Amino acid sequence: MKIAIITGGNRGIGKSAAINVAKRGVGVILTYNSHPDEAQGVAAEINKAGGKAVALKLDVSKSSTFGDFAKLVGRTLQKEWNQKTFDYLVNNAGIAQRTLIKDLSEEEFDRLVNVHFKGPVFLTQKLLPLMADGGHVVNISSGLTRFTTPGVSVYASVKGAMEVFTMYVARECADRKIRCNIVAPGALDTDFGGGRTDEVRKHLGAATAMGRIGLADDLGPVIAALLSEDFNWVDAQRIEASGGMHL
Repeated sequence: MKIAIITGGNRGIGKSAAINVAKRGVGVILTYNSHPDEAQGVAAEINKAGGKAVALKLDVSKSSTFGDFAKLVGRTLQKEWNQKTFDYLVNNAGIAQRTLIKDLSEEEFDRLVNVHFKGPVFLTQKLLPLMADGGHVVNISSGLTRFTTPGVSVYASVKGAMEVFTMYVARECADRKIRCNIVAPGALDTDFGGGRTDEVRKHLGAATAMGRIGLADDLGPVIAALLSEDFNWVDAQRIEASGGMHL
């Protein structure tokens, strides 16, 4: 059975990805940091629908814990699926920024870098030995690496760093036929960063070719499809799924 690890799978894009991946017959290990009830709820929803999912705690800002997490993943694979390897890693967990450069603190800078760049880099490093040959890593970027808006300078910058890292993972893992791609969402109507007002939804919808702000459920199917065999010849690519924002 194919198995996916999806970080931040308790809400938003991660939740939608977990549910849509499971619909395709893939087992799911979803992680959460501070919302265990949400995560268990997502796992229960998948299991009730006939899939197989478990939720594990992980703080992606604490790379020192990744070795122990990898061991936990190994035990979970053996216990729940009687397997030693998994197939897909979706580095999705994240935090928002709403700070202008003039107000940015080093503490906030470090946290954004740890969560959105250092965390995915070293989590990928620790989990690659458990990934089956022919696997697939999907990272999450942002439309903000293509267009700008005030207050998200570091968030966008570390997402840009992940776009470069994606190409290097693809290159260095090519001998194992492991692919790596990155999905860049546009503006989404989720609670990420505090949610959206009606005025902001209207403004963002007007800036999008499809005429509305995106939803987490617009992204989950994209990620699930990208992990499928249909995309086996797509590697090292930035795939923007923004509804045509800021064309």
